Amino acid sequence: MAMPRSTADRLWRAVVAGLCGNIAHGTLMVLKERMGWLPAFQPYQDLQRVLGAALGESVQPALPWLLSFINGTLIISLAFSLIYSRLPGRSGAAKGLVLGLVGWVAMGLFLFPMLGRGPFASDMGLGPWPAAFSLAMVLAYSVFVGIAYAALDRTRSTHG
Repeated sequence: MAMPRSTADRLWRAVVAGLCGNIAHGTLMVLKERMGWLPAFQPYQDLQRVLGAALGESVQPALPWLLSFINGTLIISLAFSLIYSRLPGRSGAAKGLVLGLVGWVAMGLFLFPMLGRGPFASDMGLGPWPAAFSLAMVLAYSVFVGIAYAALDRTRSTHG
């Protein structure tokens, strides 16, 4: 059974936008590693540790990255496509900024405490830097998702 055209259009645009966001986020993470920024702040290793403890066995380092990739490419980007028209802002970048700020607050208040790092990773003893870098991580993803989704939406509008 084929999906309605609007659902299929929304899905492929969301996935492509999510891939763009993941590329931006991944580039920032590689740059962090290569430049030696905040070497003690390793959220993917923290997630690997917590997943291993929850599963009762060791978890391969690729698993947190894979989960993040799937989450960013499919889940968050699809949710973004569903709420895109209701988000404040006139541009894709502005709508992505709103998504990123909401995501950053959620990550700071829920994910980091779950990883044993306290709200906004404040228990790490590194001052505001983990919170600031996590904001950069989330905004790298979300703003690029917004820009890509808006560009693909315009392309669809002019050709569809």
